[in-house]
Amino acid sequence: MRRFWSWSIVGLGVVYFFLPLVGMLEFSLKMRRGAYSLDAYASVLADARFRATFGYSAVMAALTIVLGVLIVVPTVFWVRLKLPKLRPVIEFITLLPLVIPPIVIVFGYIRLFNTSSWLPLTGSTLGSDILLMIGYSVLSLPYMYRAVDTGLAAIDVRTLTEAAQSLGAGWATVLARVILPNVLVAVLSGAFLTFAIVIGEYVFAALLDRPAFGPYLVWAGGNKAYEPAALAVMTFALTWACMALIQLATRFSRHTRMQPK
Repeated sequence: MRRFWSWSIVGLGVVYFFLPLVGMLEFSLKMRRGAYSLDAYASVLADARFRATFGYSAVMAALTIVLGVLIVVPTVFWVRLKLPKLRPVIEFITLLPLVIPPIVIVFGYIRLFNTSSWLPLTGSTLGSDILLMIGYSVLSLPYMYRAVDTGLAAIDVRTLTEAAQSLGAGWATVLARVILPNVLVAVLSGAFLTFAIVIGEYVFAALLDRPAFGPYLVWAGGNKAYEPAALAVMTFALTWACMALIQLATRFSRHTRMQPK
């Protein structure tokens, strides 16, 4: 009886989460009257604005991932190696983006870096792109930090560092050729999560007036009927694809470690 109720609760949870998705998928296939079709998806893919905004967000996601890796990996490495007592402080700082609303952060950026400030980044396209990339890095910081921190916790950082330095390696070499390859799977996990966050983010892109995918989703939802459902299905599939890639990378890493040498 206990097993029955356990599976019943699981089944209710599955229905609760997936039934709306099934309804949304069915609605996205009804653009052609009286028949199921992929017309809504074809319309979305043929839209030049969709391609431009998705391409822009993909580039911004790649740049954000690079910036996040350059900031997080050395920081976590140095804290674990030299400043272990500061770990609670660093962890608290990395959690702040989860409790501070993005609209507060972006308004702070606009106030500090508007055209009348000492560094008028919002007055140019490049400056706005830089602010957007920094904002995305802040939003993804909790996920990237914890992914890398978990990866470093699984290896002996001090022993690897001392062994590399005994062979004449400098700090840059230790990070690039010793630490980073050992936490590559963790970095990839943080990178996929960052990509998913950037693709769907709206507040930063809208208030900084950048042609990102998030504002396009909102615009399509207010001006079209079937295409928003198709976009939602595609975005959901992309997010789950990122999660699946994380699982594959993790399993591949475990399989490699278990192979006899």
